[in-house]
Amino acid sequence: MNQSIKVIAFDADDTLWSNEPFFQEVEKQYADLLKSYGTPKEISAALFQTEMGNLKLLGYGAKAFTISMVETALRISEQKITANDIQRIVHLGKSLLQLPIDLLPGVKDTLKTLKENGKYKLVVATKGDLLDQENKLERSGLSPYFDHIEVMSDKTEKEYIRMLNILQITPSELLMVGNSLKSDIQPVLTLGGYGIHIPFEVMWKHEVVDTFTHERMKQIKRFDDLLPLLTDTATVHF
Repeated sequence: MNQSIKVIAFDADDTLWSNEPFFQEVEKQYADLLKSYGTPKEISAALFQTEMGNLKLLGYGAKAFTISMVETALRISEQKITANDIQRIVHLGKSLLQLPIDLLPGVKDTLKTLKENGKYKLVVATKGDLLDQENKLERSGLSPYFDHIEVMSDKTEKEYIRMLNILQITPSELLMVGNSLKSDIQPVLTLGGYGIHIPFEVMWKHEVVDTFTHERMKQIKRFDDLLPLLTDTATVHF
């Protein structure tokens, strides 16, 4: 049992709303556009290599993904790709900035209940492009349920410590909820916080790690499975 949790932080993409399936669909269209230069598997591998090389400079999100798509197309085509096809790639990337916000089942009602309960401060803790993430949150209609929004360049222990300092809490007072063991759960557990893992249907391979168990982590199937853990009793059970 734990009575010390004061803040519940939620990942955004693929925890509050669907995101990765849209990226995978764009990548599929991208591979089809470049089929003259390789198989879908080869093109996806080349794109992933570019993305990993660009992470430190460009970070995460649709804008970084778009630049990596253009860079990869130029490389694998040996600069032969047409300006028209480059324009089509840019349009594919920009489409990711205008995604429909498809809330996952139970998200809105669960957040509403937690907000009305008033026991915890509710926070969004996400990574990626600041403008894109803020726009998605605004379009989601979920902003009123959160007391603080934190958009990180990456979800490292250093970034979580910075968030803890802003919120003026200790690691043991933080519960992080998210779909990525690598980004959402592991760093918080390492610092001494708590985690609830909600697996999503698909995962970007950069985020994939081996599953594990931990005394300060629970795994649930659906977002609304949070409520029995957080509102039924005076304590959170781990």
